[in-house]
Amino acid sequence: MPDESGKSLIKLNHLALIVDDMDAALRFWGESLGLSAAGERRTVAAESVEIAFLSLGDARLELIKPTSDDSGVAKYLAKKGPGMHHVCLEVRDLEARLAELAEAGCELINDKPRERDGRRYAFVHPASTGGVLLELYERG
Repeated sequence: MPDESGKSLIKLNHLALIVDDMDAALRFWGESLGLSAAGERRTVAAESVEIAFLSLGDARLELIKPTSDDSGVAKYLAKKGPGMHHVCLEVRDLEARLAELAEAGCELINDKPRERDGRRYAFVHPASTGGVLLELYERG
């Protein structure tokens, strides 16, 4: 659904936290705060991470733990420590949105969408977003 500018409306999909201890993170966010699982806890070998999603109203909270010491996520954790990793927004036409961002001078980590589990996504570099890693999902 377009807004007044003709662009597709954006919706929050998830907030991602990088953790160094998945069990402790699940105890706090899941058990202590009462957030329920929104899918299985699993390893994504292609990205060298273990992930778990928790329900957070209409959005989700993603917990990410590196499974390899030399992955990008592990390097991020070593440099910045546990905490906020990225914000994920849903857009209707991912390729069009990436083209608009590139034309506006934004630095894209992925200039072409990637795909995992049937979902297309891409990342925008924090240098273009005021310091926040931004993931864009294509809304199905």
